[in-house]
Amino acid sequence: MNDRFNLYRFAAPATFYPLAGKMIPWFVAAGILFGLAGLYIGMLVAPTDFQQGEGYRIIFVHVPTSWMSMFIYLVMAFWAAIGLAFNTRLSGMMARALAPTGALMAFLSLWTGALWGKPMWGTWWVWDARLTSELILLFLYIGYMALVAAIDDPRRGDKAGGILLLVGVVNIPIIYFSVKWWNTLHQGSSVNLTKSSMAEIMLWGMLLMALAFWMYSIAIALARVRTIMLERERHTDWVRQELAGDSQ
Repeated sequence: MNDRFNLYRFAAPATFYPLAGKMIPWFVAAGILFGLAGLYIGMLVAPTDFQQGEGYRIIFVHVPTSWMSMFIYLVMAFWAAIGLAFNTRLSGMMARALAPTGALMAFLSLWTGALWGKPMWGTWWVWDARLTSELILLFLYIGYMALVAAIDDPRRGDKAGGILLLVGVVNIPIIYFSVKWWNTLHQGSSVNLTKSSMAEIMLWGMLLMALAFWMYSIAIALARVRTIMLERERHTDWVRQELAGDSQ
């Protein structure tokens, strides 16, 4: 097979580093465009909800961050599985790079949910099944970051963190199906793979915001993994060449 089409070569940090640098501006630009379009539709074009009034508009941040908090964890677990199975260096780096962004999304999901819940439920917090499982997800992110930071050997830290990620995956279906499995205050999903109960313009605003957060997450993870690569590979020739080129 032609080397240009051999994806395995991008698993090497020396190859992935420049590729990531080229992709970051594109994802940043896409995130800004999707975000501006989503905010415009969500805040100015979408009609007022007949039950919740203007307060419902927080869903254009709350729902996408909730989706991303779960999706990023699944991506981290995927990288962890690849790392444990094939002992690839890039896998652990990618999981570490994604963790702070995943934790941020989980925090924003909980905080915007509290802002939404206060006028709707009359309280900032209830020990609802979905809220509690989302809080557990935030703790899993924090626990993963604390665990890998506490182990001096990065490769050992990657393996220990990877095991934690794979064990924690069980929490993702609990978050998603909690409103179906238990009697909760949290409303059911308005959007699924086959249909939506939302007005079409509201759905477009939410999907655009989800794409904006997705593009942001990719861009910031790529920027962070480049920093991790330079730190871990600082004694290699390719890092010396990169640093020498940046200093010129």
